[in-house]
Amino acid sequence: MSFSDETEDKRCGTWILATLAFFSLFAVPSVAADKNADRIQPYAKNARYWQYKGKPLLLLGDSQTDHLFLMEDLEAHLDEIEAAGGNYVRNTMSQRESPDLKPYQLLPNGKFDLDQWNEDYWKRFADCLRWCDERDIIIQIEVWDRFDFSTRHWETSPWNPGNNVSNTYEQTGFAAKYPKHPAQDLQPFFHTVPGMQRYQKKYDLVRRHQEKFVDKMLSYSLDYGNVLYCMNNETSTPAKWGQYWIEFIQDKATKKRVSVCTTDMFDDAFDADKAKHTPIIFKDAKHYMFADISQVNSRVYDDTHWERLQLLLQLVNTHPRPTNHVKIYAGGYTSWGSGSPQDGIERFWRNLLGGSASVRFHRPGLNEGSALNDLRKGSLKAARILESMIKLWEVTPHMDLLSDRESNEAYLAAKPGKYYAVYFTHGGSVGLDLTNAKGAFEITWISVTQGMTTDTTSARLYGRTPNTLTGGRILRLSAPYKGGWVAAIVKK
Repeated sequence: MSFSDETEDKRCGTWILATLAFFSLFAVPSVAADKNADRIQPYAKNARYWQYKGKPLLLLGDSQTDHLFLMEDLEAHLDEIEAAGGNYVRNTMSQRESPDLKPYQLLPNGKFDLDQWNEDYWKRFADCLRWCDERDIIIQIEVWDRFDFSTRHWETSPWNPGNNVSNTYEQTGFAAKYPKHPAQDLQPFFHTVPGMQRYQKKYDLVRRHQEKFVDKMLSYSLDYGNVLYCMNNETSTPAKWGQYWIEFIQDKATKKRVSVCTTDMFDDAFDADKAKHTPIIFKDAKHYMFADISQVNSRVYDDTHWERLQLLLQLVNTHPRPTNHVKIYAGGYTSWGSGSPQDGIERFWRNLLGGSASVRFHRPGLNEGSALNDLRKGSLKAARILESMIKLWEVTPHMDLLSDRESNEAYLAAKPGKYYAVYFTHGGSVGLDLTNAKGAFEITWISVTQGMTTDTTSARLYGRTPNTLTGGRILRLSAPYKGGWVAAIVKK
């Protein structure tokens, strides 16, 4: 059967269009997949750590404040963080600052309009995202902070009906004051989700404004691949609240065809498996795509801190995923257990060698000095030196290879036969079992205080460990001097 040229051309054109349409079904997801490949996500070869732009990375951080984007001179502060070896910051979407730094428009009558944005607030947020992206700094957002909505901060909050023109106390069910500690979970603001035990229909009005706020935040942040999403700061509210916002963010990301990683931070990680809230994350990797167990860095010290950290990591990694510490308490001497600056340094290193994907010092506490002080910078720089010799995602804790160890004296992560990283909290000497590790090893001593390596020539003169070690035995490993030290031992 023959066809005219015209008919043939039409059939040919139809076939070409059909073919293009078929391949277009695969083209968009392919582009989306390529776009997502560079975004922050669990490391393909070891899901307990992160990768970014296709490469594994260790997250280390410090900063002067938690609501980073509202800082003056932020760009200079980010440069300082980067220069010290930091690539990880915390950013609470704070609502506790002065009236001109709230998310909503302040009217001439002194009240806020929840239907109008404060463009300066959001411009600062956009600048922060862009500047972090330019420096390959990972920014972990906390959407809600319970401390913004109780005690003195509630009295100046735009969400307090007495301070806005958008709703009333009667309409929302809010009270003028919430004077008690937010851990008691008395604020209806965190119960606006249908299905929660204390939910009331009138809270829908508040939730609509909450959704607009999160949607506004995402309109900026979803464009960036260096962002992690944590729903709350140390929450004690029922998990359904955080899960609602996790699903909200995941849904918005799916519609935009970008990948995101979400979690929530519960307030009782320091109790490990005895905690009431934290265990929620252990078996739910769908909502909690990574863990943030920052609260294990309070109230507990020394070997107890290590033991609870290890138990939490074991439970989290029943479904392997990264574990973050967006805040490590490092001073203040508070009654609830923030500890001393030295406690902060030790927690930092125990988390690092213990198998955590990120470590960041909390904002400076009382009698601690500023962020990025010499003590903190020393640890950041020392950690980067260690990482240049031993990739932390290739080693695991091996305390079984240490002997003659006093309490809290030394901690070990290793890939036996290849790498050994030994952290001494304050000098000391331990046995390191290299019985099954034959051959020669190179040892480098890194000062935690100074963030630099030391020439151990003088140390050898005083009977200390030489630069080259021989395996096949139990080695007596002694820190060169007092203070914090890390030994990086690598097979030659």
